[in-house]
Amino acid sequence: MKILKILAVSAMALGMTSCVSKKQYDALSTNYKQCIENIGERQREIQDLKSQNSALTGENSLLKSQHDALKSSLDACLSNTGKSSANIDKLVSEINSSNSYIKQLISNNAKNDSLNLALSNKLKRSLDNVSDEDVQVKVLKGVVMISLSDKMLYKTGDYNILPAAQEVLGKVAKVINDYDKYSVLIEGNTDNAPLNSPNLPRDNWDLSALRGTSVAKVLQTQFGVDPARMTAGGRSEYNPKATNMSVSGRGENRRTEIIIMPKLDEFMKLMDIAPKK
Repeated sequence: MKILKILAVSAMALGMTSCVSKKQYDALSTNYKQCIENIGERQREIQDLKSQNSALTGENSLLKSQHDALKSSLDACLSNTGKSSANIDKLVSEINSSNSYIKQLISNNAKNDSLNLALSNKLKRSLDNVSDEDVQVKVLKGVVMISLSDKMLYKTGDYNILPAAQEVLGKVAKVINDYDKYSVLIEGNTDNAPLNSPNLPRDNWDLSALRGTSVAKVLQTQFGVDPARMTAGGRSEYNPKATNMSVSGRGENRRTEIIIMPKLDEFMKLMDIAPKK
């Protein structure tokens, strides 16, 4: 109202310019313009306050809804205190049992990881003078894998071990014998080049299996590896490491892998410590 009165007075003053001096007119004119600007600012402030009020009203409504929902949940929990207490006790017991199992599992896994790493490092040191193309050693998913190229082990299409491979197999056997709690899986692998013969090997299945068993027999008869620890077989062309479309890829696929891993009964013992349901 005060602003309106000022405006009215200013308007009257402007209407009576003939009755006032030039100095008074200029002062009134300046005062009028300032009032117009103040009105604009006040209107913007009012609009901002309305927007804030609307937002706060919405937040207040949401908080009220959340409060009502929490109150309902609390009432429900309080009405079932007896049942909840029993369930919580059971849950805590199961959690403690699971935690014990997890700790045991972590301990066993850590032990296996350490043994695998030591085994891998020992193999790599033993095979330092062997070409990386012929022998590869790595730890994968908790097991130690030794990949031997076919050109080092056999003649093309044959499964008899070459004399030159004896030294490498002897070094591998030494490490296998040092880790006598581990099982040994020997797998022969081929490329997809067809092999058709009336005699053994008749095809890639025969060739891969015979190559796997040939390595097992050498490890047993010449280097004293316990045959009860070994499993030998072949995977033919169906476990490729690289494409068979290139010469280098086919060469990589023709290999025999010796996989050293914890014995199955040790793994089963680990499973027995799981909490009973």
